[in-house]
Amino acid sequence: MRRKTIFGIAGGVLVLTAATVFATDRWVTGSTRKQLYSDVQQVPHNKVGLLLGTTKFLKGGWINYYYQYRIDAAVALFQAGKIDFILISGDNGTEHYNEPETMQADLIARGIPKEKIFLDYAGFRTLDSILRCREVFGESKVTVISQPFHNQRAIFIANHKEVAAIGFNARDVNRYGGLRTQAREKLARVKMLLDLLFDKQAKFYGEKIKIQ
Repeated sequence: MRRKTIFGIAGGVLVLTAATVFATDRWVTGSTRKQLYSDVQQVPHNKVGLLLGTTKFLKGGWINYYYQYRIDAAVALFQAGKIDFILISGDNGTEHYNEPETMQADLIARGIPKEKIFLDYAGFRTLDSILRCREVFGESKVTVISQPFHNQRAIFIANHKEVAAIGFNARDVNRYGGLRTQAREKLARVKMLLDLLFDKQAKFYGEKIKIQ
């Protein structure tokens, strides 16, 4: 195959990939805009706030502000009476890494009663968190708590999985600090569409848990 032809094919693939990423990003952002809230006084009440997990510390021991701001948002919602329970959904992949219990400890330290917190140890991905919220915890109407870009993806999934979700936006990280995360998010949205297209399921389900 001639070099010019190879370059032409490669260029076409790159253009198609870029167009797919751009179109997916616009679709997710546009279709979920009316379901997002940033003002704690305006967000409607829901029984359960679904707090999406992340690591507390970055490499080098620095605090992860995505984590800190999500904790702040969950506390603000609970104290304002906008949610009655907090379901923490995160990764507990190894003996020494446990997002739900770490977040639970910080919420309790901020005054949230332990009995108002439920833990989902198998929220390995956002898709898993949404599906397990519905199938394991029996909640099909929730307030998702994360940064705006993450809320958009979570709510897009919920809209296609029979979960009536709104999102409460935690404070975002400054543009420089979150640049790598934002870039990964664009690709994550394309993968999310493929997961929805092929009806990807959560890695684990298990015994049902009642939030009450």
